[in-house]
Parts: sequence; C-alpha cells; structure tokens
Amino acid sequence: MLEDPTTAASLPTGWPAAYPPGYAVVDVETTGLARDDRIISAAVYRLDAHGEVEDHWYTLVNPERDPGPVWIHGLTSEMLESAPLFTDIAEEFATRLEGRVLVAHNAVFDWQMIAREYARARREAPVRQRLCTIALSKELALPLPNHKLESLAAHFGVVQRRAHHALDDARVLAEAFRPSLRAAAAGGVRLPLLECRPLTEFTDRPVPRQAGGYGGYRPTSWRPSRKRPACPHPNPGRYEDGKPLKQGMRVAFSGDTSVERELLEDRAAEAGLHVATSLSRLTSLLVTNDPDSGTSKVVKARQYGTPVVDEAAFGQLLRDVEPADE
Repeated sequence: MLEDPTTAASLPTGWPAAYPPGYAVVDVETTGLARDDRIISAAVYRLDAHGEVEDHWYTLVNPERDPGPVWIHGLTSEMLESAPLFTDIAEEFATRLEGRVLVAHNAVFDWQMIAREYARARREAPVRQRLCTIALSKELALPLPNHKLESLAAHFGVVQRRAHHALDDARVLAEAFRPSLRAAAAGGVRLPLLECRPLTEFTDRPVPRQAGGYGGYRPTSWRPSRKRPACPHPNPGRYEDGKPLKQGMRVAFSGDTSVERELLEDRAAEAGLHVATSLSRLTSLLVTNDPDSGTSKVVKARQYGTPVVDEAAFGQLLRDVEPADE
C-alpha cells in the first residue's frame, strides 16, 4: 500500500465536531441478492473517529440453504455445514456494530441483508446510520473510472488479495476509507450519512414452511412510506441503448423484481438517478422483467417509446453511472 499522506501525526487540526466517534466497516457475502437470500460470511473492521483500525472480526455463517454463486465467493455447502447459524453470532456481530456508523461499499445492500437476518432472529441490528463509500467518493470527486471497490482501492494504493472474501474486502475498504475520511475532514465535506431503519418484516406468529423458504416468518410490507429527497440533477433525457446512464435520468420500475423494489430504488437514488413513481413522456427508462405485461407503466412506455430494460441489465448499468453535466 502507498504511504498514507494523512498519518496520525498529520491529522487535520480542525476535525469536524459533527463527525461520528467510530465506524464499523462491514462486508457480507450472501447466497444471492433477493430479500430471502442469506448471509454466509461477515467481516467487521472497527475504526476510531479518525479511521484508525481498532480490531477486526470474521465469521462464516450457515445459511441453512444452498450457498448460491460458489464461483464468486468460493464458499461451498461442505464449508458452511459446520458454521454457526446467524442466531449464534448475532450477539457478537451486534457488539461489533453498536454505537458506530456502518460503512460499506454500496452500503444499502449490506445494511438490508444484515437487517433482515436480525429480523429473522427476532432482534434489531444496533445500527442507526450508514455511510456508503461510493457516495463518499462522489462527494470527494475522486477521479475513479467506475464505482467498483477495486477502483477505489487502486486509487489509494490498497492491494486486494482475495476479492469477494468478506474479511479481505472489509480490510481493503477500511484502508481506503481512512484516507477518504481524512480528505473529507480536511475539506470540511459533510459525510453522506443515511438513516438505517430497523425492519419489522417478519411476524411473531409462526407460519408453515414453504418450498424454498423458511418456517417462522412471513414477508410483509415492512418499510414505512417515505418521500425521497428531490433529485439534485437535471434530467438529461432518455437512456440510449449501449450508452451509460447519466445522473438525473428519470427511472421507473414495474412488476416483480428479484431484488426488493425499494432496494433497487435506493441504489438508483444513491447513484444520482431520479426514481419516478409514475411514467410520463419525461421518463428516461423503464425497468421491468415482464415487458409484455399490461401494467399501466408498460402500456405508457409503449405509447411514449420509452426505453425498457430488465432488472439484470439495470444492475449492470448502475455500476457505471455518468456524472451530471453541471
């Protein structure tokens, strides 16, 4: 790793008083991206107020189901069979998170996965705020080619040894977050902190085990209604096939998605897109897995000639959203 120019001896003298007293840099590997997927490994680096590492922790977790994309995370059913259940590590995990801001790369995803596991365990994750390092890198206007963790790491000279291994990903992120935090402090940048709302998506009443599911909880409409802040970027127009999305584009969603709808919307909003609840002639893109359905949004998209992509394609597009022309 390159020498960090902001060592403890050269910390900004006017450290912002509003900055949090500590952080928990988190990475989780999961069986997939949907709301019923499970955590299979988790790592936490606890950092002090200035980003210095205090300690770290890592565990495998038995998901009680198929581990999902083994070719990505490398964790097989055999490796996870003797691992503790989430309920077994929930207390230790909570101790690592309590009183700290959760920091992650695409933090809304890690938070949602963690919050759901705690909801299944009839507990509440002790996290009140999260900080996404993608959002922070945008606030700092870092000259990154894209928003991948490897690009952020390369910018700060951090060497990644095992991509998609929770402990190494958390280490890499902690080492990249420290100079980011200090650059923000030196520039008086307001940290892009977001509220972490506890989930109440599981009932207290046991329900029959369903095929491919789990007994003991029932998905419900758990998130309270909320009005998103207005998108700060102007609408650059419609999405064009083969080109990247641009901040300010109006994106609407229709139909079922494998990733929870509000999670997709959060990702879109954090990327600088305008999440539209309806479709009009100004809509830049419609995301739907069923373009032949007769929903009002799909019908209007046909009438207006609005571009349409499926969820998978949209996920790829979110990886590299162009900044707004401002």
